[in-house]
Amino acid sequence: MIDLNFDEQTGLAEVVLNAPKKLNALDADNLQDLLAKLETAAASGAKALLLRGEGRGFCAGRDIALVDPATDDVSAYLDGHVTAVMRALSEFPAPTFAAVHGACLGVGLGLALACDVVYVAESAKLGSPFANLGATLDSGGHWLFTERLGPHRTLDLIYTAEFMNGREAVEQGLFSRWVADDELLEFTRERAIRVAGGAQLAFAASKKLVHEIRDQRIGMWQSIANENTAQAELCSSSDYAEGFAAFQQKRRPNFTGQ
Repeated sequence: MIDLNFDEQTGLAEVVLNAPKKLNALDADNLQDLLAKLETAAASGAKALLLRGEGRGFCAGRDIALVDPATDDVSAYLDGHVTAVMRALSEFPAPTFAAVHGACLGVGLGLALACDVVYVAESAKLGSPFANLGATLDSGGHWLFTERLGPHRTLDLIYTAEFMNGREAVEQGLFSRWVADDELLEFTRERAIRVAGGAQLAFAASKKLVHEIRDQRIGMWQSIANENTAQAELCSSSDYAEGFAAFQQKRRPNFTGQ
């Protein structure tokens, strides 16, 4: 479930990933709903947007509990849903903030990094668990990690599937600031409201300028398209099927390189 709360007085639109029992993991229908909520927030004239998750985590990534690798159309999921939502966040006509706590993985990590500013709880869990699934990092992760962490740290995180906490992620340059867990939402909401009351034209100009600087190299969207192609190729491998089966059966995968 995706909730949208819009405060006309402050101009803040708050989009909430609200499926705490599954750590806000997202399937295609959830992403369609999220895209619709973002479009509604933009049409409502929101002057700032806050993206957050209910429960113990921000978003654990794709909901793969019922995914059958033999029939899964990963290209449709990534190209048709994930990339569209990331674009909507990146190109949202007002400043965007993410308040990240607990698990922030896969699609969740991509959505957070598509926001203009990310504040993260000190104990948050961040990284790329895809090595355990026989898959590759997606949702813009390669471009965003390499841009902010450098190639060596990016490949270290991808190869080992190890996680960073919020403090480590900020110290390494992935996010803007870390905040004590119990202060995160109030901290982020207060700053988003303050920005909503600020110089919107100037903020829009700065956002455009920053994106132009970013995209002078290989653009993030081309990198995402390359990721989606690689993921689609991997999904036909035996290792990919084994990784999903091991996850669903709660056991260690036995990869064969096939």
